[in-house]
Amino acid sequence: MSIVGIGPGDTSLLSLRALKAINKCQVIVGYTTYIKLLEDLIRNKEVISSGMTEEIKRVKLAIKKALAGKDVCLVCSGDPGVYGMAGLALELLNKEEIDRIKIEIIPGIIAASSCASLLGAPLMHDFAVISLSDLLTDMQLIKQRIKKACAGDFVIVFYNPRSKKRTRPLKKAWQILMEHKSPNTPVGIVRNAERDNTEVIITILKDMLSYAEKIDMTTVIIVGNAHTFVKARYMITPRGYKLNGFDSNRNKLQNSVY
Repeated sequence: MSIVGIGPGDTSLLSLRALKAINKCQVIVGYTTYIKLLEDLIRNKEVISSGMTEEIKRVKLAIKKALAGKDVCLVCSGDPGVYGMAGLALELLNKEEIDRIKIEIIPGIIAASSCASLLGAPLMHDFAVISLSDLLTDMQLIKQRIKKACAGDFVIVFYNPRSKKRTRPLKKAWQILMEHKSPNTPVGIVRNAERDNTEVIITILKDMLSYAEKIDMTTVIIVGNAHTFVKARYMITPRGYKLNGFDSNRNKLQNSVY
């Protein structure tokens, strides 16, 4: 059984290893949206798909097919080991099943990387990735992690920032950020990265919530650190190199927003 990260969704960004696994498999299992992204690659295969919150069911079906001797691909966006299906699959497999099934975990481009590439270079220094979904993680713990990331002056990447029903976590996160970071801190908002209707916005922290209606579960938000700046249409977090006498850790270009 292959657990495959398909990256942001554009099939041109699939790794060769992922593409090979998808091409040779007999059964492909995944979230309906991700299956649709692969439809040109999975003709004449057995397809098992389902919606949100049915992850356990999908993984169990994939394991069942693999135990029956089928060549199975369990697909997920980004990387299967980063908020993906690899951990859940390994948790659900018992020792006997692990001995019977050969498991291959194939990495993919994570959302943080694909969104950062559309913004410029905001992740050139240390960063933290935090999911704002409080379905599996208590909101108090999420808030604690945001505060600690701010205390360490990390660039912060927010996954799952907002859904139709779940709007409060984003507002709470913003309130914490405003308490610990400059209101002029650059913020990148990327929706549908490397898919149809990709949207890229660069703004500043104090204005972030004015874009709340554009933010959903396909959105990633990248909040800069104390040294992040904007040049033209690019968001940049300096690594710390001294360039022709210009120390980017001490001297910054003026932030701009477009």
